[in-house]
Amino acid sequence: MADATKRLFRSKNNRMLGGVCGGIGNYFNIDPTLVRLIWVIFSALPGPGILAYIVCWIVIPEEE
Repeated sequence: MADATKRLFRSKNNRMLGGVCGGIGNYFNIDPTLVRLIWVIFSALPGPGILAYIVCWIVIPEEE
């Protein structure tokens, strides 16, 4: 059963820039390197990839 209190945070320990990909990887229990790879591919395509990362960096709180 899923934990009802599970929240998304930016990672303090598993970060390259802002900890967004590390936090997403921790939240979904997947390797953060895979999340980073997907994000790089998403950002390389025309669209709002880099802007989305910056917004996530601002909106997602850092873990305590």
